[in-house]
Amino acid sequence: MSETDARPARSAAEEPGRPAGDATSWVRRLVVAAIVVSLGVWVSLPTLAIIAALVFFIFMHELGHYVTAKAAGMKVTEFFIGFGPRLWSFQRGETTYGVKAIPAGAYVRIIGMSNLEEVDPAEEGRTYRQKPYWRRMSVAVAGSTMHFLMAIVLFFVVVSVIGTPDPTSPRWTVSAITQGSAADAAGIQLGDRIVSVDGNRFASFDDMSTYLQANPGKDIDIRVERDGRQSALDATLGTREVDGSMVGFLGVGPEFPDTRVGPLSGAVEAVQATGETMWLSIKGLGAFFSPDGLSGYLDTLTGSRPAPAEGEPPDESRIISVVGAVQIASQSPDIAGAVYFLFAINVFIGVFNLVPLLPFDGGHVAIATYERIRSRRGRRYFADVAKLMPLTYAVVAVLAFVFLSSLYLDLVDPVSLQ
Repeated sequence: MSETDARPARSAAEEPGRPAGDATSWVRRLVVAAIVVSLGVWVSLPTLAIIAALVFFIFMHELGHYVTAKAAGMKVTEFFIGFGPRLWSFQRGETTYGVKAIPAGAYVRIIGMSNLEEVDPAEEGRTYRQKPYWRRMSVAVAGSTMHFLMAIVLFFVVVSVIGTPDPTSPRWTVSAITQGSAADAAGIQLGDRIVSVDGNRFASFDDMSTYLQANPGKDIDIRVERDGRQSALDATLGTREVDGSMVGFLGVGPEFPDTRVGPLSGAVEAVQATGETMWLSIKGLGAFFSPDGLSGYLDTLTGSRPAPAEGEPPDESRIISVVGAVQIASQSPDIAGAVYFLFAINVFIGVFNLVPLLPFDGGHVAIATYERIRSRRGRRYFADVAKLMPLTYAVVAVLAFVFLSSLYLDLVDPVSLQ
């Protein structure tokens, strides 16, 4: 959501010095088209799908602002996807819609977002600042609300449409075999289903693991099902150390069958998961912007903090850029994992936008609430946003630093979940 000037929006054809269809405009369009074609050639289809999803999320965020502003009777002069040079636009009524060259965001321009903006007196009644408190609040929180709603839908899709692995199912199959392990020596293959061990059938993979760990070095009989047929295999369990004790080790990893929940249960789980993830996002933001969190991030940025070893989770002080988000989502082994990651991204963006500082949407929430508290006996109080500008510039500077540094890390040291 933007606070910029109140001049009537013009389409490309109406702007002075820019005739419709001029050469410069077409050159920009051709350059962007060439970039899109290049992405299609050099970037994988899953990566393109993730990029398209992120652009869609941004569009929906701004659509929330646009719809609530229109419903409140505010004047919206522009609705653009992207920033920078204009590629394509058209005007309907008082609003210009279009696409700009840099797909790093979007914006809706509403007149009179603060007392700093000069507006034609004839249109003062249609400014954001003149609308009732609940109308201003509805516009300010609409973007984050759209993210939370999309998160609920995405989680519902995962648990009720795509399905999630059920680790309690006895119908698991072998999806990984440790080289040189007892399973490798016995001839177990990927896709096999272990029916029994020493004649014992187990209700879950964890139950079988408990039995195997209790018998290090033991000769065991394994019955596996392969291509609809069962066969017997012999193996001698290996050993490995767990919490200071030697336990039995077969060397197989499981792939669990997917399970789905009903629509009602899925909706309840989606709302609960969104709420829980919102709280985790708030805690994560607080931890990152704490002295310890910022110190850890600077250590990561300067290379003084060692990178996580292979198989370890990513550094918690690491924050990812849009490039990093695309990289991580593209690494997901299945569509459920990618959709779940997009769910988490939506929740985080929704929470992040409610930080009570300008230029975030939460800054407008804070100002509107402050004005509401200061208003007395029907006299409306208007906050002087000029007093907040030094703090706003500081916030923008921090955001720019985090954006550029996280982008740098994601390019030179990509996060790997493999």
